[in-house]
Amino acid sequence: MAQIIRWTARSPRTLLLALLIATGGGIALAASIASARSGGPRCVPHTLDASDLLRGTTVGVSPLPGSYDASPLTQVSFVGVPAADIQHLTVAGSRSGIHGGRLEPYSQGDGASFVPDSPFRAGETVRVRGEIATAAGGRPFAFRFVVAHPDVIAALPPGERISLGGGSAEYQSFRSAPGLHPPKVSVTVFARSAKPGGEIFAAPYDGAGSTGPMIFEPDGQLIWMRPLPEDVDATNLQVQELNGKRVLTWWQGYVPKNGFGLGEEIVANSAYRTIMHVKAGNGYEADLHDFRIERGGTAVLTAFSTIRCNLSSIGGPSNGDVTNASFQELDLKTGLVRREWTGLDHVALRASYSSPRDASSSWPFDYLHINTIDPRSDGTTLLSARNTSALYVIDDETGQIITTIGGRKPTVRMEPSAQTAYQHDATTLPDGEISIFDNGGSPFEHPQSRALIIALAHGGTVDTVVRELTHSPPLRSSSQGSVQLLGGGDWFVGWGSNAYFSEFTPGGRLIYDSHLAGASTASYRGYRLPWHGMPASRPSIATAHTKGSGIEVYASWNGATGVASWQLLAGASRGRLREIATVERTGFETAMSAPSARCLQVRAVSGSGRPLRSSRIVCS
Repeated sequence: MAQIIRWTARSPRTLLLALLIATGGGIALAASIASARSGGPRCVPHTLDASDLLRGTTVGVSPLPGSYDASPLTQVSFVGVPAADIQHLTVAGSRSGIHGGRLEPYSQGDGASFVPDSPFRAGETVRVRGEIATAAGGRPFAFRFVVAHPDVIAALPPGERISLGGGSAEYQSFRSAPGLHPPKVSVTVFARSAKPGGEIFAAPYDGAGSTGPMIFEPDGQLIWMRPLPEDVDATNLQVQELNGKRVLTWWQGYVPKNGFGLGEEIVANSAYRTIMHVKAGNGYEADLHDFRIERGGTAVLTAFSTIRCNLSSIGGPSNGDVTNASFQELDLKTGLVRREWTGLDHVALRASYSSPRDASSSWPFDYLHINTIDPRSDGTTLLSARNTSALYVIDDETGQIITTIGGRKPTVRMEPSAQTAYQHDATTLPDGEISIFDNGGSPFEHPQSRALIIALAHGGTVDTVVRELTHSPPLRSSSQGSVQLLGGGDWFVGWGSNAYFSEFTPGGRLIYDSHLAGASTASYRGYRLPWHGMPASRPSIATAHTKGSGIEVYASWNGATGVASWQLLAGASRGRLREIATVERTGFETAMSAPSARCLQVRAVSGSGRPLRSSRIVCS
């Protein structure tokens, strides 16, 4: 129970400071208030890159002990022991007092989150006490963290798409699917040596036609698209595995001018039905940059928040704002946050190549900008941070940085050609090498963007280039981009803000190249992946009378991958239809001619001749 003290302090500030110290605020918050006298609050811990393990235990906690950047809506997370071993827990805010709440276990059985009944208050110190049960008895613990002062970036409400933009020469339209207007795909290289199999996954935005997740065949023909409303974008469409089944995942939401996302992760099954909305925890919204479903029912995602911070020590305003890039590991079954890793707790503000000089609530100092989370089998996670031009290898148990590759203070010696600039999409390959999309800017430090494969020498002491892939003519992608190793050893590159998609042989020869129409069209990543889709919806049909007595019939089925041909059925009434023709599928939409008939229907047929599903019947 908190101690009751009577004060005779004359200054409200002195009274507040004394009260906070007496109720557990301690020296940490006193320092924060002292900093606030000359400007904004402190946002970085006194000890950078500390371990998240409770002393003498293998239990990791978040928020990080000693941190100054916790959300007012944070959970207090414990990973490493069963929930029943977390005992006698009390959580008290220096302003809000003791918090009631629930200790909710993770479905994995290795921890729990304390979920408070009410939010913490900005600027207060939160003290957490309890015991971890052991065979020798209870081991007491206590730690503190400070709650940040959020400055929320407001999202505009979504509306109806009011303009297709770009002109009809840049997007496609279909009679049987009038709501779809994907950007046109131009295929400029398609060598015979390009391996068959695998569709192309993109998520176009900011250009011609509809925005949204999109799958197309290498020849440019649309397979599936989910058009989104105005002010709603999508990124990172890919195939992942959930509970042993292949699923589609993508992020969708609002992208403010600051370059991160405010939204959620969508998981859809092979029928394109949404089966899960994955949201960030601790009061944040899911960011657009990365989302990985892991074994054991967990997932990791990025989340960005903006908080007030005194930046005067690095040449910024004393009442500045900073963007805190973080990643969370979530329990997919419960939605609880198993752990949260924040940039401000581990990476120095001075590591950034961005300037803090004009940082404000509308343009916070985006000093780190995480764009990749790559959990690895050796108990580490590889992070890519654009604005420090560095990769970080994180110890999953402690949260501490083991290795820094690139940036201002690398811990490995770099070959000059291995140095990246504002890179994206760092991925660990099966042989331990790392693939990176090296943007080279912006501002541009390299003549062009490139796909880069690097290797660390034994002991992680030297960083060398194994392979470099560039586009001809050169592309300079100021943001976004991805590199994917295909099963046969080829490389697939998505060029980000330049909406190009290229495939290279292991030796670096370009064997496939395509791009989406529209000068401003972008797709954050691009993948080539095998996919089998069988939509829950029916095939679509449209008809148009020709100049003579015939009828032109149009058939499509948004998302179907197994259609080889279409059967055309006609008759004098709905109950008297018969097959009058079979036409080979010619792309997303297939046109066929029919004699004058009162009622018409189309039926999708597989390559083996098996009828799949029929459209509605249309009668004149």
